[in-house]
Amino acid sequence: MASHIVGYPRMGPKRELKFALESFWDGKSSAEDLEKVATDLRASIWKQMADAGIKYIPSNTFSYYDQVLDTTAMLGAVPERYSWAGGEIGFDTYFSMARGNATVPAMEMTKWFDTNYHFIVPELGPNTKFSYSSHKAVNEYKEAKALGVDTVPVLIGPVSYLLLSKPAKGVEKGFPLLSLLSSILPVYKEVIAELKAAGASWIQFDEPTLVLDLDSDKLAAFSAAYTELEAPLSGLNVLIETYFADIPAESYKTLTSLNSVTAYGFDLVRGTQTLELIKSAGFPSGKYLFAGVVDGRNIWADDLAASLSTLQSLEAVVGKDKLVASTSCSLMHTAVDLVNETKLDDEIKSWLAFAAQKVVEVNALAKALAGQKDEAYFAANAAAQASRRSSPRVTNEEVQKAAAALKGSDHRRATNVSSRLDAQQKKLNLPVLPTTTIGSFPQTVELRRVRREYKAKKITEEEYVSAIKEEISKVVKIQEELDIDVLVHGEPERNDMVEYFGEQLSGFAFTANGWVQSYGSRCVKPPIIYGDVSRPNPMTVFWSKMAQSMTSRPMKGMLTGPVTILNWSFVRNDQPRFETCYQIALAIKKEVEDLEAAGIQVIQIDEAALREGLPLRKAEHAFYLDWAVHSFRITNCGVQDTTQIHTHMCYSNFNDIIHSIINMDADVITIENSRSDEKLLSVFREGVKYGAGIGPGVYDIHSPRIPSTEEIADRINKMLAVLDTNILWVNPDCGLKTRKYAEVKAALTNMVSAAKLIRTELASAK
Repeated sequence: MASHIVGYPRMGPKRELKFALESFWDGKSSAEDLEKVATDLRASIWKQMADAGIKYIPSNTFSYYDQVLDTTAMLGAVPERYSWAGGEIGFDTYFSMARGNATVPAMEMTKWFDTNYHFIVPELGPNTKFSYSSHKAVNEYKEAKALGVDTVPVLIGPVSYLLLSKPAKGVEKGFPLLSLLSSILPVYKEVIAELKAAGASWIQFDEPTLVLDLDSDKLAAFSAAYTELEAPLSGLNVLIETYFADIPAESYKTLTSLNSVTAYGFDLVRGTQTLELIKSAGFPSGKYLFAGVVDGRNIWADDLAASLSTLQSLEAVVGKDKLVASTSCSLMHTAVDLVNETKLDDEIKSWLAFAAQKVVEVNALAKALAGQKDEAYFAANAAAQASRRSSPRVTNEEVQKAAAALKGSDHRRATNVSSRLDAQQKKLNLPVLPTTTIGSFPQTVELRRVRREYKAKKITEEEYVSAIKEEISKVVKIQEELDIDVLVHGEPERNDMVEYFGEQLSGFAFTANGWVQSYGSRCVKPPIIYGDVSRPNPMTVFWSKMAQSMTSRPMKGMLTGPVTILNWSFVRNDQPRFETCYQIALAIKKEVEDLEAAGIQVIQIDEAALREGLPLRKAEHAFYLDWAVHSFRITNCGVQDTTQIHTHMCYSNFNDIIHSIINMDADVITIENSRSDEKLLSVFREGVKYGAGIGPGVYDIHSPRIPSTEEIADRINKMLAVLDTNILWVNPDCGLKTRKYAEVKAALTNMVSAAKLIRTELASAK
């Protein structure tokens, strides 16, 4: 019995890579400095897994930005606008694709399946020239080998790479991306040949798209690809890894019939039906099963007894020598190391396992199945499981009853959106094409210092409130000088849009170093929902009232919605997710009503992660969307017609759930649009009618590039071609917390100028 890890976090236990990247991007350190940090991180990860006894240790799961972008670099699939001259792709081209630069926009970014990780979407077309242009996979294999660690090099599989791509600009929307398979396979063959020459005995292809609902043409592409690679792969053990959901029966049949493949990796945490499929449909004789029994997407300690039982049931089907204990997916979606948590109380800490601990769990399971069970380790685990089940901290009967009462009813505002918008306009008196921002303003070093010192009790509450008030005043003044119509207070008191609320809700716990990569160098520290959720006290009313008192313009109250709080937290796994979501919705409902009572006329309830939580299998979509949309409506069903409810969504493919978004019944929705080439607007071109206010983002805030007035005006005109003038808002794609003030002021100046320019043109056209 052997053990395997699908992948591992790359930021480092104390976010070492994040700080090295940002220092390099700011010109404060050299490429050599950045590479040194990366080299040290990789070495420590490989050593950690080797010391824990893991047999199949992955390499090439490290990345300076994103693993899909790494594959784009490997294939030399650089869009023309980056003026790449060929050869080995260096940091300049690589980071320009990821982040854009002063003259060229970045590539599109979207969510990696149903996670909060964002990947850089490849842009491909019939004229894309592919060439072996990044030797990273081979170099990292050799690097590990020089340290005495024989690893399993990991590549994004060729079919998943193409299915996750999009047609390049200027290429017709329906361009068949899989037609490029024969063009990219020669590069894969070169990589395989080099890995073999370097001494690799195993290779892992991540093909997560196999868990989606694929038609026969797409399944045929898998057969064609791995048949084509059969000869180059001979002599290597080949693992195809899938994760995040059950694998459909047809995909299972296609996968297990591939001659070139030695082993199959399945997620048996989220893919509960896959377990039955393996038992009922049979498993190929002589092949390996990499059984993903330890959850790679959550922070709960594994129920070792239950996982061991699962593995024992598979042993009869697969055979002990061919069964490998593994994680359900890469551990990059969980926090790095529980050792760094010094403030969590002992009881909650005993219920948890971060990536470093999950490595130990996987190996303990492998040893137990081989007859070398660590009885003390298993006993401690069983005690922790029992402690969590019986703890009085977990259950609040009053909350359970209130959430249960929601299930059979529909929660909607009393009047329709057009009537509400009329009532709101009479009160707010906004111009045509009203301007606003999404919520946050830059989080300066000084601001972070103030919050840190207040938390550490180094400054008094009075000093803290004074500092935050000063920052809010500055943000309000900037927006008034820019002539923005609906203002925000900039959120200087907030560390993170979920953590901030979780800290004020019951049933949540927080880590000191539980960071998880979201994209590039951006990391989030998800709260842990361990028990029933309620709101003991108002959370934002004090700051919103203060901000509104500084201006006569409407000031948005800023909240994070229940679905986003759920999807961006580590959620308890002892009850259905929708029950937890309803509990959060009731807590946010109280906050909405308190904001309204305090005189806040515009309240934004962000649901950035609504699309992210959509199950990967279509058969499960309706149930999720029903409770997710219902949860949002619960939060604001009781407000007056004159209170304007906004929501915001970002960086996901929303077109396929547009009817659910309409069903949310918000008065105004702001939504990412610029980085994805106005893809969102296509749904309106195709006849979807939208009667509420909508602000498709006019510029990309995740790039340092400042768009011109003319560029933004052009975007607004594209929107006006498919949306009514009286419902269109003008706003950036997302919050501004990651940008610098110089960039923000310049970009917002151009945004407001563009809105005024179009207003003038519309007025003169009447």
